[in-house]
Amino acid sequence: MFLKILLVVLFFAIMVGVGIYCRRHSTDVNGFVLGGRNVGPWLTAFAFGTSYFSAVIFVGYAGQFGWNFGLASTWIGLGNAFIGSLLAWILLGRRTRVMTQYLDSRTMPDFFDRRFTSKGLRITASMIVFIFLIPYTASLYNGLSSLFNMAFKLPYWVAIVIMAGLTALYVIFGGYMATAINDFIQGIVMLFGIVIVIAAVLNSNGGFMEAMNRLSVIDTGTALNGGFTSFFGPDPLALLFVVILTSLGTWGLPQMVGKFYAIKSEDAIRKGTIISTFFAIVVAGGCYFLGGFGRLYADSVVAASGKVNFDAIIPTMLSSLPNLVIAIVIVLVLSASMSTLSSLVLTSSSTLSLDVVVPAMKRQVEEKKQVRIMRIFILFFIVISAVIAIVKDAFGFTFIAQMMGVSWGALAGAFLAPFLFGLYWKRTTKAGVYASFVTGVGIELVQLYISLSGNNFASPVLSYIFASSVRSGAIAMLAGFIVVPIVSLFTKAPDKEHVAKIFANYDNTVTTTRKENLGE
Repeated sequence: MFLKILLVVLFFAIMVGVGIYCRRHSTDVNGFVLGGRNVGPWLTAFAFGTSYFSAVIFVGYAGQFGWNFGLASTWIGLGNAFIGSLLAWILLGRRTRVMTQYLDSRTMPDFFDRRFTSKGLRITASMIVFIFLIPYTASLYNGLSSLFNMAFKLPYWVAIVIMAGLTALYVIFGGYMATAINDFIQGIVMLFGIVIVIAAVLNSNGGFMEAMNRLSVIDTGTALNGGFTSFFGPDPLALLFVVILTSLGTWGLPQMVGKFYAIKSEDAIRKGTIISTFFAIVVAGGCYFLGGFGRLYADSVVAASGKVNFDAIIPTMLSSLPNLVIAIVIVLVLSASMSTLSSLVLTSSSTLSLDVVVPAMKRQVEEKKQVRIMRIFILFFIVISAVIAIVKDAFGFTFIAQMMGVSWGALAGAFLAPFLFGLYWKRTTKAGVYASFVTGVGIELVQLYISLSGNNFASPVLSYIFASSVRSGAIAMLAGFIVVPIVSLFTKAPDKEHVAKIFANYDNTVTTTRKENLGE
């Protein structure tokens, strides 16, 4: 117990210390929100990775999808690495940095406003962020309950209050730079932690080959023998939907794309692409690989009714491990949760402050006052997300749980396609962006209704899609790639002069063109 407490206290002390140290970087809006657009490759890559992978993945998704697909769930982690990280950096990194700097946009709603000259788009995007990012933020506390109860015998609400309070301290003090530096430290913990945990779990099951042998004889309930050790698992189509949702979704999430706004240089983008991909392979690949052995613990996680407690799978794996490993896991899960939480609340507060509150004021607001407003909203978002998580746990409100489930799909479904087309296609119109907002959010609202009511469509295809928020979320993202170009082609073209100026910025002469080099 002393060892566990010592490691956790040391971890918290470092996080708060970094926040205090970074106060000098957070005196103006650009410094507080974007680190002065001067953040190097290691900090940006780790900030991207740690914002991507939270305790939801380590405890919830790894347990649930590992149970459903066996070792084939490792494909989810590899999809996260090569689609969600590598391809995202290649397609979005440079263009996002160039265009957002030219437009002087600091948030995703602000990008839609300046790129498409529409204050309505900015307000609408801000509302979508506000409505769906709060339940997503609250979901980050999922998984802490079982682990903290196992390690410290602490009630769930105590763990939430401690984590929320300390995250608030360092984000309010240091802004983006404190978040980025702490993300780097937390990322190191996650890298080494997941390797240690996998080795310990496999060792406790007699080694890799013995664990594989035991997993291969478990009945999948289908004609596929040994399905939980097969290449694509017992349900390849369902696995594909999960890969699409968890990998492609990062391209449209404001807290992920925002990392590209802040990166320092061309060299930083090249290095960051490699670092971020490696990080995702180890952390995401490792988490889902570990979860693939979840069925070896069926006796402890399946209730008499046959219901599986997915959030208990990973904690059950760890419960019999040495105290040092458990202490490392606690710090690992805290690192994963706090890094994502800090990124989300900074994104939420900056969006609401800069895109809604400050524009609504009828006078010019000085930089220091804007930063103060953002700090107030950081506290607001952290408090409200913590309260939602505690209320959900105490009363089991179905609505909150389902809102958490559809949040990722709604955000990525609304923003992914219009943001990508906005970077690459001059003909993208304001109407096309609105159509994507309506489609993405609309699909997930239908999913929310079906999940709450228990009803579903008579059509077998629609019934299959809306049977799970994972499937409907993936469809919401893909639908945008159809809706945006079709609506854009049939609606009034954007102002040619405005668009020409924006895209001409890509071709400003530096060493080559800005398509290839940001210029030092």
